Amino acid sequence: MTEKVSLEAFVGKKAGMTRIFDENGNHIPVTVIELIPNKISQVKTKEKDGYEAYQLSYSPKREKLVSSPIKGHLKKANILEALCQSSEIETENVKAENLGKVLSYDNFSAQTYIDVTGATKGKGTQGVIRRYGFRGGPATHGSHFHRRPGSIGCRATPARVFAGKKMPGHMGTTKNTTQNLVVVEKNEEKGYMLIKGSVPGSKNSLVTIRKAVKK
Repeated sequence: MTEKVSLEAFVGKKAGMTRIFDENGNHIPVTVIELIPNKISQVKTKEKDGYEAYQLSYSPKREKLVSSPIKGHLKKANILEALCQSSEIETENVKAENLGKVLSYDNFSAQTYIDVTGATKGKGTQGVIRRYGFRGGPATHGSHFHRRPGSIGCRATPARVFAGKKMPGHMGTTKNTTQNLVVVEKNEEKGYMLIKGSVPGSKNSLVTIRKAVKK
């Protein structure tokens, strides 16, 4: 059996949402997280890299779909799977002997408070009403001003548009963290975790789960 390493964070896949009922019959909305294997593919130290961290690799693909540099990087860590994605978890007292080991979920039992980080759902290009909640113009009486942003200029002075002006543009896919969520259930045999409430991200997106910093 492969020796596992316990860290304060790991990467999982958001499988969707459902609901469960407690012993009193109360309805609890939960997010289902698929527990995907996280393997340590690199150990970063202060002497060599300037900080301490573990690089985690996950999301296996067919071998021919993974580039040769990534294959060579994984081979150095004695990882045989073709893992195509990676991220870093900064931590103290890293150990070189943990290279190639799999993360365990011992630190994330039921009733544990956690923070979940992910990319929000993409909404595409949106106008100011959808993006920022602008009121808009009149809908009747011959008005030609309905959903447009209105004037953005400042006449001859300063003769430019200020940076940060609320205008139409791309909405979503931003990094977001939801704090102080609670683990309702963890089942490593079936490979899932239930978290009370919603977490950032769309279905099948990757999320980083770590112990809550404010608890």
